[in-house]
Amino acid sequence: MKKILGLAGIAVVVITAIVWLTNRVDAETSSWRFVAVMRGYLEQVVAATATLTPVTQVEVGTQASGQIAELFVDFNDQVVKGQLLARIDPTLQRQAVRESEANLDRTRADVEQKQREFERTKELHARQGATDSEYDAAEYALKIARSNRTSAEVSLERARNNLAYTEIYSPIDGIVIQRNVDVGQTVAASLSAPLLFLIAADLTEMEILASVDESDIGTIEVDQETRFTVQAFPDRTFGGEVRQVRLQSSSQENVVNYTVVVAVQNPDGELLPGMTATVEFITAGVEDVLKVPNAALRFQPPEEMLVAFRERMMEQMQARRAAADSAGGAPAGPAGERTGGRDMAGVAAGGAAAHAATGGASRGEGNRLWMLDENGDLTMVRVRPGITDGQYTEISGPRVEEGMQAIAGIVSGAAASSTSNPFQPASGQPSRRGPMVR
Repeated sequence: MKKILGLAGIAVVVITAIVWLTNRVDAETSSWRFVAVMRGYLEQVVAATATLTPVTQVEVGTQASGQIAELFVDFNDQVVKGQLLARIDPTLQRQAVRESEANLDRTRADVEQKQREFERTKELHARQGATDSEYDAAEYALKIARSNRTSAEVSLERARNNLAYTEIYSPIDGIVIQRNVDVGQTVAASLSAPLLFLIAADLTEMEILASVDESDIGTIEVDQETRFTVQAFPDRTFGGEVRQVRLQSSSQENVVNYTVVVAVQNPDGELLPGMTATVEFITAGVEDVLKVPNAALRFQPPEEMLVAFRERMMEQMQARRAAADSAGGAPAGPAGERTGGRDMAGVAAGGAAAHAATGGASRGEGNRLWMLDENGDLTMVRVRPGITDGQYTEISGPRVEEGMQAIAGIVSGAAASSTSNPFQPASGQPSRRGPMVR
């Protein structure tokens, strides 16, 4: 048993040593990832995902029930207004027409008979040969016969219309983008007109119905330029223009959205109905401004480095205060930088300011860039963020210059900053400078 325990102890020591050595190598090879403050154009956009649709599309149905006997068009066929698209088996409708015609002939004959009876009764009534009640009865019978004839005429007209409905014609000029029936299929129009075809009027002009959050809808205006991409052409960017901002809102999961209609020109027909478009509404643009990748504004140094930074700032502040006291003046610091204990302590305790979840910096005070000074020590510069395009953010400040190298992250060995030798007693003193190399 002692031998087993001894071997287990040796194994633990070996594993611990391997882990320490690995972390030490990572620490030695770790480095900062820098990004440059640059100058240029920056625009702010509102993004949305929507579907491309034709400007005008018509659903073609039928008011007649029956079996599809013939189809004359297919997907992607060009059609003109009045062109025959399909025919429903007209057998039942033709029978209904013949039946209505026979019923009309019967009612017409009945009207003629009742007319002759009324004329005889009228003549007898004039000579006192028929009573008033007989005259009234003959007149009533004639009116009923005429009413039945009118009803028969209406029934015949309805039957002829139903027969005509068995032939489906195109209501517009366009292209067939959807066909929902095949030959032999039975359609029933008893409750509603079944959809047979979907025809787009013109695919050279299309539109995007984008859903925009209520927090961004105030920045969207009619005639505003937009750009979008589709998955079919990932390396191309297409342009559009806001045609309409609809007033009707929609709510989904307590999120209020508004529909924005974007007009799209499609002269080559490359864009197809149903394509998913990622739309960007250009809401603001600024020229010749300083900007930095958003990763630099989101960066937060490790805690131990913030502690070392605080200590160094406190030492510098105390040295300046002592020098000021000896000279009889107030402590001074670099231009544009607060040197009070509250400010430096807040940096160490609270870290970087909050940033927006979208990847941009917060608009409030306290945003900062972290970098290394000429001695390789961690330092900080406060900035005022402006607009952002999701990747870059406009920044300004008295100490911000083009070409500055801001820290955006750690390349490797982030955990190595706190690694110590497991075989040596802990010193209990954090490092004044982090293990990362420039």
